[in-house]
Amino acid sequence: MISRASLGHLITSVIPLVTDFLEKTCVQVTPYSCSSPETRSHIAAIVLALGVCLAVGAPAKMLGGMEDSHRKTLVKHRLFLLNEMLPDEVLEHLRSENILTQLMYDKIKAKRVTFDQNSTLLDLLPKRGPKAFSLFCRALRATEQEHLAERLEDELQDRMCITPEHNNCKTSVEETRARRSLWTESSEWSIDGGDGPVAFHCCSVDFYLAHHQEAYKLSSCPRGLAIIISNVAFTTPDLDYRHGGNVDFVAMKQLYSRLGYSVISYNDLTAQDILSALSNFSRRSEHAQLDSCIVALLSHGVDGAVYGVDGKLVQLQEVFAMLDNAHCPHLQNKPKMFFIQACRGEETDRGVDQQDGREQSASPGCEEMDAGKEMVKMKLPKQSDMICAYACLKGTVSLRNTKRGSWFVEALISVFSQHAKDTHVADMLVQVNALIKEREGHAPGTEFHRCKEMSEYCSTLCRKLYLFPGIAQASSP
Repeated sequence: MISRASLGHLITSVIPLVTDFLEKTCVQVTPYSCSSPETRSHIAAIVLALGVCLAVGAPAKMLGGMEDSHRKTLVKHRLFLLNEMLPDEVLEHLRSENILTQLMYDKIKAKRVTFDQNSTLLDLLPKRGPKAFSLFCRALRATEQEHLAERLEDELQDRMCITPEHNNCKTSVEETRARRSLWTESSEWSIDGGDGPVAFHCCSVDFYLAHHQEAYKLSSCPRGLAIIISNVAFTTPDLDYRHGGNVDFVAMKQLYSRLGYSVISYNDLTAQDILSALSNFSRRSEHAQLDSCIVALLSHGVDGAVYGVDGKLVQLQEVFAMLDNAHCPHLQNKPKMFFIQACRGEETDRGVDQQDGREQSASPGCEEMDAGKEMVKMKLPKQSDMICAYACLKGTVSLRNTKRGSWFVEALISVFSQHAKDTHVADMLVQVNALIKEREGHAPGTEFHRCKEMSEYCSTLCRKLYLFPGIAQASSP
């Protein structure tokens, strides 16, 4: 039985669809509230019939199914969307555009795991009419997931160009390929084409039960607050636009959300605004109930500092101090993670020839740099339970691809997505180091040809730090 309330909701949801249908069939309809009783009776009958059909799962044809090329594009990239898409704001956009009814929205939101929400949405979209695909892409762009929309639209463009019924397509397959190769050639110091999206793996309950007692407590939901500050467009001519920086920003935001963090993000802040944002972050009362926090700074930088968009420096010492045991008591004895994607100098690491094909265990020069005034030797116990990962070594530049983002963030996303399920953070950062060590720049004729980069981290963690992705709800009190 359908309750009176549910039936009323169905009628309200379907009225726009009926009106749209009548308009498309050239039937003049006055607003429902202003029409005659007889007209309202006819519309109510149609609405009731459609509402019942929707409730029992009527065929998609009734609403005008998605175009075949749109549907095939979604099918081809389904796995990519399942793993990459952040659905919350996308669902809001689709509901506001009447692509999703309230019942459909509630059904998707009832799924507790992002992957399942994405799966349910992608099952529904092909049944939501000819506008569903374009409005879905628009929603992705509106929620800072342009890379997903671009992949779908590029695929659709290719399909239209090679399909006989679209002979009037303005861009040929060859032209499309040439356009794509353009950005590959202009990428900054990249030697590979990428391995595509990385699947995200959740922790098993067995692993959590076997390891949680030896590690920091990480079971709150959310895990903690994460703040991302990404500077791309600078107002001073001395600092270039950070092409590819937005890729890092979106990737970081997705990763932290999947790891169970509530993400707060800012773009293009001055030095003073960076300090204000971090000060407000450190004072947030939510830290008292949560188990950890993350700070990510993505900008130009020098040794020990990052730039605001106004060209002024923010000292990392100040950043660490804001979240230390004295200034942020809510986070005492809780792990605090810092990720710094910025240059730490102007020297390009040209690399050296490896002797006898053997792995070199350590670099004395690197040890000397660690002994400098950088925050490697953090004071204890005032600053404890911290781990900070840097994109590059002291005094050197970090490398960035204009389309795929920085080497460091790309490696970070890959390792954490695959191994956070059963590897603690310090060991994952060792794996990040290994990936960065193997990369080599490709820019023939320039000083950056065959250049290298080496990431590093420093830590005052006192226990193992497992992130236990996917275990938060099960373990929370």
